[in-house]
Amino acid sequence: MITQEVIQTYLPFLLKGVTVSLEIALLGCILGICIGTLVAVALSKGSFISKSIAHIYVTIIRGTPMLIQIAATFYLLKQMGLNISPFWSAIFSIGCNSGAYVSQIMLSGINSVAKGQSEAAQVLGFSKYQTMRYIILPQAIRTVIPALGNEFVTLIKDSSLASIIGVYELSKQGEIVMSKTFNAPAVYLMVGCIYLLLTTTLTLLINYIDKKMHAHVRN
Repeated sequence: MITQEVIQTYLPFLLKGVTVSLEIALLGCILGICIGTLVAVALSKGSFISKSIAHIYVTIIRGTPMLIQIAATFYLLKQMGLNISPFWSAIFSIGCNSGAYVSQIMLSGINSVAKGQSEAAQVLGFSKYQTMRYIILPQAIRTVIPALGNEFVTLIKDSSLASIIGVYELSKQGEIVMSKTFNAPAVYLMVGCIYLLLTTTLTLLINYIDKKMHAHVRN
């Protein structure tokens, strides 16, 4: 049972975990967007070798659980002698995982841009790099912003997997509170409500931004 005493005593601990979860999700999403964009460009306009590497990367990442990726990356880096904190190791793993999914989002955005625009850019003397940077990518990113926002929402929930390597995000803080209160149902309910509040708020914000961006189209 959730009592006022439990909320007043342990909510600050859970809110510390919220901050860490949001940091992991945000930084992981930024890394994922960077990686995903590069992979999408390789899949769309790259050479045979770059396309093959990109396909292998996407297949491996999407074909294995994120939990295994987080744990494997953390312990592999330690064996290699790289003293990286669990926090940054989790961001790297989650970012690489997100990159595989973002690449498919970005690829759909790139493919949505009319081919005639690329042809017109070539006529004007644009190189392939300039065409991609100044013409295709800006339009592609604008198209897929709602999907990228949803990816950020997903990563907030996936950040809970970082607890496996000792990152004190929201779910890990919840485990600590449970060990002190021995009240698992109440703590799980509090943690679940916090996740629901975060994801719902962000989803509504994303929908609002999307409507604002496309308001001129409807008008």
